Parts: sequence; C-alpha cells; structure tokens
Amino acid sequence: MTLETGRSASPRLPLTPLGPDFGAEIHGIDLARATDEEVAALRTALVEYKVLFVRGQEGLDDATQIEFGRRLGEVTAGHPVHDSGAGVPPEVYALDSQDGGFSDVWHTDVTFVPRPPAISVLRAVVLPPNGGDTTWADSQLAYESLSPGLRTLADSLTAVHDGNRAFGYYLAQRRQGRGNRWEGEVFTELTPVEHPVVRVHPESGRKGLFVNPGFTSHIVGVSEYESRGLLDILYAHLTKPEHLVRHRWRPGDVALWDNRSTAHYANRDYGDRHRVMHRITLRGDRPRGTED
Repeated sequence: MTLETGRSASPRLPLTPLGPDFGAEIHGIDLARATDEEVAALRTALVEYKVLFVRGQEGLDDATQIEFGRRLGEVTAGHPVHDSGAGVPPEVYALDSQDGGFSDVWHTDVTFVPRPPAISVLRAVVLPPNGGDTTWADSQLAYESLSPGLRTLADSLTAVHDGNRAFGYYLAQRRQGRGNRWEGEVFTELTPVEHPVVRVHPESGRKGLFVNPGFTSHIVGVSEYESRGLLDILYAHLTKPEHLVRHRWRPGDVALWDNRSTAHYANRDYGDRHRVMHRITLRGDRPRGTED
C-alpha cells in the first residue's frame, strides 16, 4: 500500500512497514533511475523506518550504486583501511566470504572514527543458496524501552570505540601500515575515539543507544568490570527480539539503513558457499549526546 514516508506527509512512496516503527519494504522503484522526488522520499523514510529494503534491483552495479548514493548524500571511501581489490571502485567496500568478508558480530558501521557514516547502502552481488540473512536492531526503540533509571545513567556515559579490535592486524600486516584516505586523512593507525553512549539523532532528535560489540571497547570513567557489566546489559537489551527486523536476501536486493539509529549482524551460517555484498556509506556528523 501507499503510505506516507514520514509523519509530516509528502512526498509519498509505496511501502510496506515491517513493524510499527522499524523497517519497511519499498515497492515500484528503480534506484538507478529514481526521480528526485523518490530519492527525497527515501531519505525521509530512512529517518523514520531506519532500514529499508528494495527488491528487484538486478540492474544496479557498482557505478550506479555509487551514483545513487551521491544523490542521497556525500559518498565516503568504502572503508578507512580495507582494500577491496582490483576492479572495485574506492567508494565500495566489498564483503567477500572467500576473503574473510564476514560481519557476524553486532556492530554499527565504522564507529571507530570521529564522524561515523550516516547511511549505508548494501547490494547483494553473490548469494549462497540459503543462509546469510542480515538482522538489524532499532537502537532508538531499545533506548526508549529501557527502565527510567537505566536511561538516566546511560545518558551520562561516554564509551571508547576502537577499530584495532577488528582491523588493527589487517592494517599493520596486509596494508603495511597505510590504509585509505578517509575525510582527507590517510589512516596509518587506528586511534580510539570517544562517543556518547546515547546519541541524539541530528534530524529526528530521538535518542538511541550508540554502543556495539564490534567496536566499543569500554565505558569511560568506570572500572573494567563495571564497564563490562553495563555494556552486556545494553547489548542484551538492544538485541531483544522486539527490537529486531531480519532480512532474507534475494538476488537484486538492496538494503539502506540509518547508521545513526541501528546496529546489524550478518549470519555466517552458509559454510564454504560464496557470499559477496557491496556496500557504500554516506558521510555523517560527529555524534552528539544528551548533554551536548
């Protein structure tokens, strides 16, 4: 059915919500040929529904995926340190299961930099015959469903995000200490950064949890054991079933999500069968907390 993409009305897109406020499937749109009005509607829908799925995009390739991204926002490098190999544009991060391209840990994309990406666009390139689903968590709903006392505590906390946990060895050994240019800086080391545990969305103003097992190392100003306990509580709450939407990939599928209000996890349940996904990201802002 045709629904308003936001509570503020126009423009409209034909979509099917997958939950009351989280996740939607978009119908009848060709991303490679989308009108300006459709692109604007997608951008609006992303803020409200947080993750969108568009099927039937078999005509999309790297070039048209990048071009679509440029209409949606400012396309970044594919990744701060990862080299996707010859033939892959620098704006694309290729996740190839035959080259260690797995995302089987809950994470939010590239939170280990001062300005993490705002939006990610992921395209299925090669899919296993079954398996390899991706699940997203709604970090805003997770925050809002915390008990009031825990919300108050979370509002006051800051966490460290460290890319060395996932990419430090890769940068040092496979890239010989020289990564990619990201926002004008060539990455030669992965310096940990601090972000608020609760992030205020720059467009909607809603608060959401902004910690993830993939890149968050610890909470500032508490002991190691307190940090571990607090993060375990927040992670368990973030990934409760009522906060999740799961996508079963088909050829031609594209997923778009708001990196400022979600975390995600890619199932690694397809053995040695091949899975390749191509992702682009759009430039974001410095996360702002409730006390900023």
